[in-house]
Amino acid sequence: MPMLQVNLLSGYSDALKGRLSKALTAVIGGITKAKPEAISVWINEFNSEDYSRGGEIRKPGSGTKDPSLLVQSYLTAMEQRQLDTAQSYLSDNFVMTFPGSAEFSSLNQLVEWSQSRYRFVQKTLDSVTVAYEMEAIQVFVIGTLAGELPDGSAFKNVRFIDRFEVRDDVLVRQDVWNDLAEIRR
Repeated sequence: MPMLQVNLLSGYSDALKGRLSKALTAVIGGITKAKPEAISVWINEFNSEDYSRGGEIRKPGSGTKDPSLLVQSYLTAMEQRQLDTAQSYLSDNFVMTFPGSAEFSSLNQLVEWSQSRYRFVQKTLDSVTVAYEMEAIQVFVIGTLAGELPDGSAFKNVRFIDRFEVRDDVLVRQDVWNDLAEIRR
């Protein structure tokens, strides 16, 4: 029965502390094989005036935005072709790679390229998985596509996986895999 105590400066939101507890539970369970209900996580909060480093009182950081919500908001904006909103989630050096090794650095390039592949596409998300790494956060989205091909014929239940890299609360990379080419034959 693993038990973990975390010391945290007070001031972080309950939502952030909830994400922290959930992520720590997942990591501990993944390494120890303990079931989530057997893992205890305590967050001990301390007033910032009770903590110093280097002789200076420290304040808590802002914490990150929820990366799964960031990705889902971006995907919703793209699906609705709200390109200005979608762009607000991206870093200045955002890169996206699509099937066939098509690589783009702007949403307008993607929209132009996609016109020969489909008229529109909608995503149904089956799962969103967040993986925290030292330098970045990886978000994996798995689901199915539905939409309309350029000739007007409909398609549905096309499998896809999107992998996003998140740094500093913005998307820096998107890699896309899907079976759309299989139905276009």
